[in-house]
Amino acid sequence: MENRVALVSIIVKDLNVVEELNDMLHQYSSYIIGRMGLPYREKEMHIISVAIDAPSDSINALSGKIGKLPGISSKVAYANE
Repeated sequence: MENRVALVSIIVKDLNVVEELNDMLHQYSSYIIGRMGLPYREKEMHIISVAIDAPSDSINALSGKIGKLPGISSKVAYANE
């Protein structure tokens, strides 16, 4: 299967699951191009962007696992190729 480039957007509202989130991202670290996290203290949330180059199935699996964590939402935007 061919790799695709995508951006996984993550919004964290429950800091109790950050360790589990980081473990998931570590499992996919071979695909991760880079990541950036921004604390938004006024809204008590953190915004994370993860650039990834992986097969679509892996990207969707990662986003789905992240989205199942309580207090976290995630969406994927694919590059047009």
